Amino acid sequence: MEVGVPKEIKDQEFRVGLSPASVQALCQQGHQVFVETQAGEGAGFPDADYETVGAQIVAAAAQVWNRELVVKVKEPLPAEYGLLQSGQILFTYLHLAADRTLTETLMKSGVSAIAYETVEVTSSDRIALPLLTPMSVIAGRLSIQFGAHFLERQQGGRGVLLGGIPGVKPGKVVVLGGGVVGTEAARIAVGMGAQVTILDINVERLAYLETLFGSRVELLYSNPRHLAAAIPTADLLVGAVLVPGKRAPILVSRSLVQKMTPGSVIVDVAVDQGGCMETLHTTSHTDPVYESEGVLHYGVPNMPGAVPWTATQALNHSTFPYVAKLANQGIAALDQDLALQKGLNVHKQTLVYTAVQQVFPDLVA
Repeated sequence: MEVGVPKEIKDQEFRVGLSPASVQALCQQGHQVFVETQAGEGAGFPDADYETVGAQIVAAAAQVWNRELVVKVKEPLPAEYGLLQSGQILFTYLHLAADRTLTETLMKSGVSAIAYETVEVTSSDRIALPLLTPMSVIAGRLSIQFGAHFLERQQGGRGVLLGGIPGVKPGKVVVLGGGVVGTEAARIAVGMGAQVTILDINVERLAYLETLFGSRVELLYSNPRHLAAAIPTADLLVGAVLVPGKRAPILVSRSLVQKMTPGSVIVDVAVDQGGCMETLHTTSHTDPVYESEGVLHYGVPNMPGAVPWTATQALNHSTFPYVAKLANQGIAALDQDLALQKGLNVHKQTLVYTAVQQVFPDLVA
């Protein structure tokens, strides 16, 4: 099969869909891989690395989009809409619940769009999102790193050191959601010496988090009363809410943000799915924060793009087995792999993913 790897065009997105190691494995299986020039440069993979393992380097985006399988990192942007081709397979993050225009465009294009974030492995006792997890780990850890940075006075924050020092209390971190993002955020915040609270609606998850953190983290059931008490005390508020495939629920109203101390910071990792803060809107790595109600808001949807060398390899470790199945079998791979089948969002000009259908019911035939 011919596989195309475009250069990402989202603001300061330096990750790349396939690493040289992944390309080498595909070429050894007899596939042809076309990589847009400098697609991997930002992640530390120059064109020569791809050529050495058998890829063909092409100069124009159209030359990689004109392939049976296109492997990306982020969703197609408007400049790429015209490159979509009927019958091709697109494998990337999509987050359609937060983007009606992209959803309609994919439907009209005739592509088979498989979203990394909805590939789902189900067992008797748990549901796993194997292609979302590695980026969630990175985003969760970065949320504290970025939050601590913007708490600095020179960045517009209130000048709080999260870890404090002897004689001065540490900063307060409140994390909404105890999944992968929330757990990793708490892990880093605890390591920095911050006072940490996690709120979640899953009591079993809270019990599990107690085995990880013991009494070092305050674990609360997420309800309006607890949210109203915890959020105004936060120096750093992290949104880590995930409802697979759906838009994130708004948990933090404008009135609650108004009660936070001026110069506090909000980092909403849920921004990919619309965000869980009423006052949040999408930002970018170039212009990452803005002030609303006296609070700095960080809403960059591609946070792991800040660490592309790490993120590209972590993503490829999870995505490659599925890429290989698609390259070897085409769309028929979905018949053999239930997890991959659940990743299918758009097929034959039809919106097929249930959670997104519920967000855009009028797009369902």
